This record gives sequence, structure tokens and C-alpha cells, in this order.
Amino acid sequence: MDTKEQMDLKRKETLDAIRKLCLLDDNLMTLVFDRNIEATELLLNVILRRNDLRVLDVVAQREYKNPMPGGRSITIDIYAVDGNDKVYDIEVQRASEGADVHRARFHSSMIDTKMLKVGQEFKEIHDSYVIFITANDVIGAGCSLYHVNRTIEETGAYFNDGSHIIYVNGSYKDDNDPVGKLMHDFRCLSSVDMFYPILAEQVKYFKETEGGQEIMCQVFEDLAEKRVTEEKKAFARRLIARGKQTLEEIAEDAELPIEVVRDLAGLQLA
Repeated sequence: MDTKEQMDLKRKETLDAIRKLCLLDDNLMTLVFDRNIEATELLLNVILRRNDLRVLDVVAQREYKNPMPGGRSITIDIYAVDGNDKVYDIEVQRASEGADVHRARFHSSMIDTKMLKVGQEFKEIHDSYVIFITANDVIGAGCSLYHVNRTIEETGAYFNDGSHIIYVNGSYKDDNDPVGKLMHDFRCLSSVDMFYPILAEQVKYFKETEGGQEIMCQVFEDLAEKRVTEEKKAFARRLIARGKQTLEEIAEDAELPIEVVRDLAGLQLA
């Protein structure tokens, strides 16, 4: 098989993979909602059972770096801010393990670290919503939505600290319920089967038009390159832990820049 045939085969495989995507796959979901205020307003109004929420800003794949050396950072699927400065972290999860309750707690805490500047009062912190849209009913009670808010145990009163976690059951089915219709659209492989035109239009563009497919193909290529880099880093970490080679030798064996290997060594020693 020559180079052109290999490239054609690779593209065909990528296009086949794109056809199998739905909005429960973050590769597609982040493209559909990135800087798309109208679609994000629809999503949040349905989940929050409102019709008046206005989004001022929305961006996909926003990174929150942990200031602690070696600390874990996060990349938010969809980050949004509304007209009242409330902050929204919207995540989609195919695997139930990715929606662990401790992850929701960690995301909420990381968002809080960016809320206040020096000199601001704690009471100035804005409300935050961490929303997990999961392919399966991870809570397991058959509800469409699960709202997690702090309460005072002794009185049952709402603590009202402005921190909210919501799980959306992606397997929920009810075409008479806006949430059910939304989750139906998230599961759809084809735009023609979707209820909400705002979402259908974007899904059609990225999955069924030449321009959208080119963007999706590039996303797949970038992910493949990222996986290769992460595998090289994992290999380098193992060599660093063994301590039998110099960092320069490890960089050569792992095919990584020496600066990257030095950073990895610094993190492991911290």
C-alpha cells in the first residue's frame, strides 16, 4: 500500500469515527458549544428549568492550572458566564467513572480559586455550577436531574453558599420533557433526528459538511499526536524513577525535548 492509499484509508477510518459521534462525545460537544452563546443558553435554560438566562461568554477547553507544584490541573469542557457573573462548568462523560463525585468536588474547588482577587471580600464570590452530563444514570434513581447543594444537617436548611453541582442523566427518555428532548438530541447520531434546531444545525455542520469534517479530522489528528506525546512522557517518567540514566539520555530514548524531561524530573522530585 503506497502513501496515498494509506492516507485515504486513514481518512476513511476517521470519517467513519466521526459518523459515530454524538454530543455525549466531548470531541463533538466542545466544537458545537465553543463560543456558541445561543446553543449554550438553550442548554443551561433547559437544565436549570429557566427561560431567561443570558450567557455573556462561553469557551471550550478552558484550562485551570493548579498553583501547587505537581498539583493536578483541570481542563473544562465548556466554561460559561451569565449576565449575573455566575460561572458554569459543563462536562460530558461517556464513562461513569469520569463523573465520580470527588471529581465534581475538585472541579468546584478549582473554579473557586479564580473567583476572587486580592482585597475582595469572601462574600463577593460568585455562584458556580458544575454540571455533569453523563451517558448513564450514575446516581441510579431514574431522575432526569440530580441537584447537589450543601445543607445544614441539624435544621435541613439550605446552606446557600452559592456552590451547585448538577448531574444530568443522559439516558433519560421523555419527549414531552425539555430535559428528555435535550438528552435525546445528545444521543442522536444524525441531525435530522434532533428536536432542537440550534443543536441540529451545528451537529450537521461538523458531521455532514466538508468544512466541518475537515475541522473534526484535524481534532482527531491533534488527539492522536497528544496521545503519542503522553505515552512518551509516561515512558520518560519510568526511566526517571529508575534513576539509571542521565536526563539527556532519557530525552534521547523517549524522543522528547530535554526541557520537557527536566520538567518531568522536577515534578517527580517535588
